[in-house]
Amino acid sequence: MTSFDIPLRGPAGEPVDLRRTLASHGTASLPPMLLDEVAGTLEVTVPVPGGRPRTVHIGAGRPGRARVEVRGRAPGGRAIASLTETLRRILNLEEDLSGFYAVAATDPELAWVTTGAGRMVHAPTVFEDVVKTVCTTNCSWSLTTKMVTALVEHLGEPAAGALAEGWRGRAFPTPEAMAQADPTFYRDVARAGYRGPYLRSLAQMVADGTVDLEALREPALPDEDVEERLLALPGLGPYAAAHVMLTLGRYGRLILDSWTRPTYARLRRSRRAVSDAGIARRFRRYGPHAGLAFWCYLTRDWVEEG
Repeated sequence: MTSFDIPLRGPAGEPVDLRRTLASHGTASLPPMLLDEVAGTLEVTVPVPGGRPRTVHIGAGRPGRARVEVRGRAPGGRAIASLTETLRRILNLEEDLSGFYAVAATDPELAWVTTGAGRMVHAPTVFEDVVKTVCTTNCSWSLTTKMVTALVEHLGEPAAGALAEGWRGRAFPTPEAMAQADPTFYRDVARAGYRGPYLRSLAQMVADGTVDLEALREPALPDEDVEERLLALPGLGPYAAAHVMLTLGRYGRLILDSWTRPTYARLRRSRRAVSDAGIARRFRRYGPHAGLAFWCYLTRDWVEEG
């Protein structure tokens, strides 16, 4: 087993709390990721260009560092460089949150984030984040988990030494693999329901180059353009588009849905329904980070504890 460290610092020197990052979002509990909330560790199988996927384990290392253990044979220099880049993407280490922290430090209800919270686990690719988001629409979390598990178990490429059955040790399926899957797979195995045709169409569009989801990471693209492109994709409505934008580091939109609205009202101990406009006013001071501030406010009870 090969191991190496990754510094836990943001671009402007911001601290990064590994436990709080891993606890920041449900993505970390969906295959091919396996989150151990007690230990504060993450196992994930990721693709490696020019080779088989590799399964890695991320945990606490020396102060200010994460320790990465690569399962199986020792990877070469190029593989380690690829894994490092992918894991930095997963831990969202390239995003500058210093501006967000500066505002949060003046907010008694959110000052706690400045010790290293606020980074959300991302998938290695935008495609994976979009697919997982589609799988969260209009259903329970348990059904989301079943759908994503089926996709990884049956369509994901296995790492060397992976078990013949089960999803562990398999990477998230490529767009090509999802596009080639028969419609009956989505209906009978993934149990995706109405989402099946959307997922297959989305995969085909990415596989044939009709849509370039990775281009949505381009910082120069205005939020309005990104939102428009997302809403044009099969199966993505306003909620899903706002959710994907959150994983792209575009926090200008607040995710307002059947969970966030009542959760906010409960935390505010409000006996009356809180209007969307009222919620927006509360976080307006955060400007481009308003959506992130809202998310951290809602999830403090599990993120702050790490």
